[in-house]
Amino acid sequence: MSSNADTPRPIRRLLIANRGEIAVRIARTARAMGISPVTVYSDADGGAGHVRACDGAIAIGGMTPGESYLRGDAVIAAAKRLGADAIHPGYGFLSENAAFAEAVDAAGINWVGPRPETITVMGDKVQAKRMMAAAGVPVLVDVVVDDDTDLQAAVANIPLPIIAKAAAGGGGKGMRLIENRADLEAMVQACKREAAAAFGDDRVFLERFLPGPRHIEVQIAGDKHGNVIHLFERECSIQRRHQKVVEEAPSSAIDEELREQLTSAAVAAGKALSYEGVGTVEFVVGEDRSIAFLEVNTRLQVEHPITEAITGLDLVRLQLEVAQGRPLPVAQHDVRRRGHAIEARLYAEDPATGYLPAAGVLHKFERHPDVEARWDSGFESGAPVSSFYDPLLAKVIAFAENRTEAARLLERALQTAHLQGPPNNRDLLCAILSHSAFLEGATTTDFLATHFPDDEARRFVPSPEMIRDAAIVAALADEASRNGAASDLSGWRNNPSMDQQTQFSDGCDPFQLGYRRQRDGSWLFSVADGEHVEVRRFAVDAEWIDVEIDGHRFKARYSAVKAGETMLWEVTAPHGHASLSEMPRFPQPKAVEIPGATRAPMHGLVTVMAVKPGDRVVKGQLLCIVEAMKMEHQLLAPHGGVVTSVSVEAGAQVENEQTLVIVDEDETAGGGDA
Repeated sequence: MSSNADTPRPIRRLLIANRGEIAVRIARTARAMGISPVTVYSDADGGAGHVRACDGAIAIGGMTPGESYLRGDAVIAAAKRLGADAIHPGYGFLSENAAFAEAVDAAGINWVGPRPETITVMGDKVQAKRMMAAAGVPVLVDVVVDDDTDLQAAVANIPLPIIAKAAAGGGGKGMRLIENRADLEAMVQACKREAAAAFGDDRVFLERFLPGPRHIEVQIAGDKHGNVIHLFERECSIQRRHQKVVEEAPSSAIDEELREQLTSAAVAAGKALSYEGVGTVEFVVGEDRSIAFLEVNTRLQVEHPITEAITGLDLVRLQLEVAQGRPLPVAQHDVRRRGHAIEARLYAEDPATGYLPAAGVLHKFERHPDVEARWDSGFESGAPVSSFYDPLLAKVIAFAENRTEAARLLERALQTAHLQGPPNNRDLLCAILSHSAFLEGATTTDFLATHFPDDEARRFVPSPEMIRDAAIVAALADEASRNGAASDLSGWRNNPSMDQQTQFSDGCDPFQLGYRRQRDGSWLFSVADGEHVEVRRFAVDAEWIDVEIDGHRFKARYSAVKAGETMLWEVTAPHGHASLSEMPRFPQPKAVEIPGATRAPMHGLVTVMAVKPGDRVVKGQLLCIVEAMKMEHQLLAPHGGVVTSVSVEAGAQVENEQTLVIVDEDETAGGGDA
């Protein structure tokens, strides 16, 4: 690709080769620069937010990424048809695909990103480490795995734990933590499968995993005139499955001396690459303040908004200016930081299933109008959350003059958002932001494992008071709705001593709510354990209620969705939120459970079917692997026995809760781990 600084390449129409929040965000800056944004979409995204955010769009394929957003030829053809003179890849998909960048340039279209050779060398994690070491950047020793590698011998001198990484990896994909040498072979094979599925390259390397380190990354920017600068660091240590959950800038653990080491190493890496555009140099920082290079992400990062918040710079604008041949608009001495910014990634994922990705209709997605925070999202109320893509609903960013205030503001923004639809990780995020260890800055990479192990983090139960108040709000809103009909005399009784009865469930035990209107116009509610509470006043509109319950007056947001015979209520109040099911008076009988059935945890693709009818298995033995939302999920035998049914084959698309394998229990099959 040409990087001739003397040849300006003005951008008038920009094709955004991505979807979701990042496409919407890029379109916003493009418009502000007088550039017309256009985009592409899959069959699953015809009504998606990024399509509406752009001036034009072209459909490029089926439902999955491989059928659509990963089709470089279709993206380039769409750019030509739409008259785009540049392509911005966002992050993920084709953003770090050097062959695609070369094809864009060969088509005479401006590539918004670093040179293809930079992507190539940094896309190979092994080659990248060799190059960085030559540039004087500290690195960890590694072992490259090939078909002839004796794994046990190769890692004999590497202390546990060891981490297996995809050589072509990134974004937390294709990684396995190995804590027992007996698991080495299985973990490496799983890593190779995931790497091949995610990147089309199954090469893997092994290196020592430093327990309890910090994940620190430095934002860099370079232009076609040889300038490379840093925009300070971000801390991204709080992760699950190597996916970042909460990020902040600056890091609370980095003093000026260590900051100078990190930023100098990052700029050295950028200069060694003759870096163009924006990129991120990632490091691991040990408890002894040692630093080691991890990788260079040759693209815009998901967490770039926190750098924008503390520097006041628009990173997408920088990308577009550099792509047009202009020099960076700021020199290193011009870059200043102020305050503190924290970003939380709000995912559609189910705490009850160990935070597996979730799909469905996002019935309500409303931020509180009075809480200041930046929401980057490609969703709005009524939008479907697809099982084919990353489950990120929004990035929520809070900026304040100090870290404590930023944490409180972000927690408040999340708490007061009104969300109804697929389960999400909002409660976990709020718990992280309010945790004493987080507030003290003790945010190492084992933060979640230490403070929120899965068996404790799977359900954050609303307080009994919040459940009670939510049930009362639901009953009052329903009452007001019924009384809106002229023919409805809801609440009238021959015998005023008889309560109206409604049964609710908060996902645990159902409970009965009784209520009646009193002669003075107030309402008396009877709830669990004989408790009685009085509602003196309430006012309801389409989605808000102003209510006084036992002397506590507050304003709450509510919504209701019918699901079969059940009404699902969501109530968001200043003191919390709750999801309730209003149980039908005459419920339908439940479907018969199938003993020994293993069901799909979500919509996805069966990539491996490891058993067949008649096979004898032990508890914990692999039955099949389902891939969904770019993650591999191994389904294991619930008990020992004989496989009596296999309903799908490898390559089949499956629905959530679909029965895949049935194992008849047999005590003689044993209960050990396979």
